[in-house]
Amino acid sequence: MNFHEYQAKELFSQYGIPVPAGKVADNPDSAVKAAEAVGGSMWVVKAQVHAGGRGKAGGVKLVRSLEELRTEAEKMLGMNISTYQTGGQSFPVNQVLIAEAIDIDQELYLSALIDRTNRCVAFMGSAAGGVDIEQVAHDTPEKIIRVRVNPTAGLQAYQCRQMGFGMGLNARQVNQLTRIMRALYKLFTEKDLSLLEVNPLIIDGNGDLLALDAKINADGNALFRHQALAAMRDETQEDPTELEASKHDLNYVTLDGDIACMVNGAGLAMATMDVIKLNGGDPANFLDVGGGTNAERVKEAFKLILAGDKVKAILVNIFGGIVRCDLIAEGIISAAHEVDINVPLVVRLEGTNVDKGRQMLEDSDIAVIVASDLNDGAKKVVAAAREAA
Repeated sequence: MNFHEYQAKELFSQYGIPVPAGKVADNPDSAVKAAEAVGGSMWVVKAQVHAGGRGKAGGVKLVRSLEELRTEAEKMLGMNISTYQTGGQSFPVNQVLIAEAIDIDQELYLSALIDRTNRCVAFMGSAAGGVDIEQVAHDTPEKIIRVRVNPTAGLQAYQCRQMGFGMGLNARQVNQLTRIMRALYKLFTEKDLSLLEVNPLIIDGNGDLLALDAKINADGNALFRHQALAAMRDETQEDPTELEASKHDLNYVTLDGDIACMVNGAGLAMATMDVIKLNGGDPANFLDVGGGTNAERVKEAFKLILAGDKVKAILVNIFGGIVRCDLIAEGIISAAHEVDINVPLVVRLEGTNVDKGRQMLEDSDIAVIVASDLNDGAKKVVAAAREAA
């Protein structure tokens, strides 16, 4: 689950991490009132969307008067923003953050994430912060400092000093960074986060560290423990199909291809997409209906993958271990009668009662191409998609 910047900064403040003063607004009038409450003579208007790189897309503006602020807020509210991080999607701007303008002496980068290889939380930092941190990591990876936190011992002061002096900070700033990193680590572990990013972490005109921006991702599997975090979810910032899938406990990710996949099991789903690619096709989605799937879930899955207009063919690849193949076949037939499947449908079944399941499909009145194995299914669905195109 992703969070807006203003929500992330609220959490930062709760944990004692210094952030600029700011207030969120959803219309031009409230934006002006927010600026008056923040105080000062210059402000930054920041579009609230779940995407980085907003500045390059017109989503961050420095203003020097309340009238200019009103104009920029009016422009942003209601616009759709697409950046290099949105994967071609556009997200609506329903709110703007009005923040005080800060005198910036230097931009740094700091983040915490789960290091799955070493099974721990890792911090990454760099003296070269800002919007082009990805380019820094690509071109000059030696500028990225990494610190791995032992989950038993926790974050140690010497690790914070290692990060701070590696960034070129002075002793006073290293002490500030230590307090910030410890607070971030506490926030990360207590709230079951998966990613926490401060870009930029700035040195202001007074030589103090300040979190100018904030990005947080939480582990969706742990949200049942954090109802306050779950209440911050903004469904307008999510892919509509993926959002609908989550309501039916389906693991769905939209992709760019034209061959829809319906598979039980994440590993088998990834293997299915690989085999489709090997045979010259392009998957339209990742869809794991789960090991204990049933006819109703199969029906909802068909509705999801047929919701778009890009799909030229469908491959159903089910291994009947927990669930029997004849029940899956029943679900496919039932779904075909209820949902208008107007593209070629290839089905590969394997496992418990596979012969009965295949026979049910062959005896049914739906147009289905039965595959003998995964590679056969991939070849048939790629051919069907090309013919349909």
